[in-house]
Order: sequence, then C-alpha cells, then structure tokens
Amino acid sequence: MRVLGWRDTLAPTLSLFASGSTLVCCALPALLVSLGLGASLAGLVSAAPWLVELTRWKAWLFAGSGALLGLAALMQWRARGLPCPADAAAARACLRLRRVSAAVLALSALLWAVGAFFAFFAARLLL
Repeated sequence: MRVLGWRDTLAPTLSLFASGSTLVCCALPALLVSLGLGASLAGLVSAAPWLVELTRWKAWLFAGSGALLGLAALMQWRARGLPCPADAAAARACLRLRRVSAAVLALSALLWAVGAFFAFFAARLLL
C-alpha cells in the first residue's frame, strides 16, 4: 500500500515556482506597460537585468512550466484513489495533504494561464 509522500508534493510545488517565474518574466512587464507604468518597468529591468533574458526564452519557459504542470496534474490524478493510513491522525493529515496539493496545483495553473495570456495574447487583443 502506497501513501502520499514528499514525491507527491514535490511536483505541485515545483509547478508553482515555475508558473510564478512565468508571471515575473512575462506577465508583470506586460501589466506594467499596459497600466502606463513604463518607468517602473525600466527601473525593474535595471534592478533585475536577468528579466530581459527570461523574456527572450519565454516560449521555452512556458513549455517547461507547462510540462511541470502536466506532470503534477498526472501525479495528482494517479494519487487520487490511494488509500490513507488506518490511523485517524495520519488519515486526517493524508486528506489535508491531498487538499493542499490540489490547491497548490490549481493556483499554479491559474498563475500559468495569467502569464500565458499576458505573454502571448494580451498585446494582440488589447493594443
């Protein structure tokens, strides 16, 4: 019998960080420019010049983070029917871990979708 462990939470957590990086590289600059805060964007890029390099590789960044999201969703789907321990406290922790993991995955997917919208579609639709 297999119980949820650190491997089952690693993929959703990695996907959260990966989708967060898509927001930093692509959505944040697009949002600042669309709000008329170009000077703030210039200050941000001067303070963190690696943002420009991330933006150059945004297609690969989104592909990688999308793959991590897919892997996390697959792991979540496969773990959905695994039994929790018979001990009441361990069973509650197991169910809580499943809920937290699902929430982290949902937040990651939302962040990824917002980043993808601003990176690839917002400029065509809003300008």
